[in-house]
Amino acid sequence: MITIRKSEDRGHFNHGWLDTYHTFSFDQYYDPGHMQWRSLRVINEDRVAAGQGFPTHSHRDMEIITYILEGALEHRDSMGNGSVIRPGDVQRMTAGTGVSHSEFNPSKSEPVHLLQIWILPNAQDLTPGYEEKNFPETERAGKLRLIASNDASDGSVELRQDARVYTSILEAGQSVEHALADNRYAWLQIARGTVKLNELEMKQGDGAAISRETLNIIADDRAELLLFDLA
Repeated sequence: MITIRKSEDRGHFNHGWLDTYHTFSFDQYYDPGHMQWRSLRVINEDRVAAGQGFPTHSHRDMEIITYILEGALEHRDSMGNGSVIRPGDVQRMTAGTGVSHSEFNPSKSEPVHLLQIWILPNAQDLTPGYEEKNFPETERAGKLRLIASNDASDGSVELRQDARVYTSILEAGQSVEHALADNRYAWLQIARGTVKLNELEMKQGDGAAISRETLNIIADDRAELLLFDLA
């Protein structure tokens, strides 16, 4: 079964400095029909203006993944971490018992385009943690590259949840497949471009809730996607 969540049906707010789309209920956007998919709680597509950002704020009991599409984002947190992440970088923060952090676009001229992803952890009150890894485009081109998992396999960042997150960059005509194991579910998020998922058309910003399927994804043009394999 495949259920498409259209880009234009997401929650949308343009605050000037921040243009944001919410796949699931988040902050001022409440949609009881789209609260989460399995342990996947948030997919926010954010465009942050040059020199702007999120001031210091706190989270707890959440696995937070930041995935950069264009530009750069400067991160600082109460654990003492500070870095600038760019396309190809994947950042994982375990909020656990509580973390404060800020996210800022350090560019004076260019916006930053990113996906912020929240996954519910497998336990509450975990010890906060931080991890950051780079996955070059050569590793993501034409195939599914594992970037986050509960066992840190294949060099992925480690999640405190039974979930596996893949990304892929496909040129027109290229395809990837993914077979769901028994009692597993998937969410496909199109970050850029257009694809066909089992003959269903999907464009930038679209998502799909998937169960009991083998996924065949073919790019209509250059596309970038994230695939979540979930318990």
